[in-house]
Amino acid sequence: MPRRRPTMKDVAEHANVSVSTVSYVLNDSGPVAQERRNRVLDAIRLLDYSPNQSARSLKRRSASTVAMVVPDLTNQFFALVTEGVQRAASSLDVLVVLIVPDGTEAAEEKQAKLLRSQRVDGVIYLSGTGSMPAAIYDLARSGPVVLVDEQIPGRDLPAVTCDSRRGAREVATYVLEQGHRRLAVVGGPPALWTAQQRLAGYREAFAGAGLDPDSVPVHPGDYREDSGAAAVDALLALPEAERPTALLCANDLMAIGAMERLTGHGLSVPHDISVAGFDDLPVSRLLTPKLTSVRQPAHEMGYRAATALFRLLDGASETVDEQLPVTIQIRESVRPPR
Repeated sequence: MPRRRPTMKDVAEHANVSVSTVSYVLNDSGPVAQERRNRVLDAIRLLDYSPNQSARSLKRRSASTVAMVVPDLTNQFFALVTEGVQRAASSLDVLVVLIVPDGTEAAEEKQAKLLRSQRVDGVIYLSGTGSMPAAIYDLARSGPVVLVDEQIPGRDLPAVTCDSRRGAREVATYVLEQGHRRLAVVGGPPALWTAQQRLAGYREAFAGAGLDPDSVPVHPGDYREDSGAAAVDALLALPEAERPTALLCANDLMAIGAMERLTGHGLSVPHDISVAGFDDLPVSRLLTPKLTSVRQPAHEMGYRAATALFRLLDGASETVDEQLPVTIQIRESVRPPR
């Protein structure tokens, strides 16, 4: 017959203290004389007592299990954000359930319903579609949902993001200062807040340099390498005199795809065309040439989003709307036009 799992009451009886005293020691939530504390700790070790984490989370309004919804872990940026979430959670012995839908609203809705059935304490949500399934939004009525990296228009939810608009403006300004006047943009998915912010930042830089923002072509991308390569194919179909001398890519993966396709066509980066990215993935520093990019603190963004979620679960009422700074990383992929 299996041995019965010891309870808090068993610990209290063994230590000759009240159950509330055991609770104070376990949660460090009240004054306990050192001699009594030692008796409780001795009883816990002797009985091999392990607190019920689910019960503790309900009583303390803190988390035992949270979910992280992320669109794509093959994208190193998303993986770094997720790693930051996991680091914050592990420091508090919180379990993270990882959800990776296939990028469609139907898949996200299905996963959201699964989360509701599993009764997770809270959700950290990184949208891959620019929208939020109704089932995820419903979760916010019973437990906190914190957005990370992306904002969701029309959804007034706590969020931790980066200053994408300023980053795009500054990297575009740097490219313009090198003397480039024929430029093109490879944008992100139009429905995503980050893509909209980056395009707005580029256009502000163009206007500031005296260029008509509408005169700069924008090629739609999806934050994947193939869309960067497809943009290059379209640009190279233009007469040589009309081709851009610099390409601004809304993330590093598209920049990498563009650089590979340019090299495949026998063109040199940056001698024939300059390329700039966004995110500053670790691989960007290993390319030849090294990629000029905008560094976002992906790991810190995930860590802060998780920390904000845990504060809300512990009963904090403050509004979370945190925007982290970005920095421009100037490397070899941008030079003055020939």
